[in-house]
Amino acid sequence: MPFDTTILIWLIPLLVWEAVWKAIALWKTGRNNQLAWFIVILIFNTIGILPIVYLSFFQKKR
Repeated sequence: MPFDTTILIWLIPLLVWEAVWKAIALWKTGRNNQLAWFIVILIFNTIGILPIVYLSFFQKKR
């Protein structure tokens, strides 16, 4: 069974997308002392959806 490179064409950008959003959201949750959100975002891989939802609606406002 030959390796299909089209998987990499989709997988690599999705992994980068997820990593960037996850890093930003984890940084914000750590700075805001929101341990529950930190754990949830750390555990679940949602292609960036959960971190974007957190950053848009649930992070503490200054």
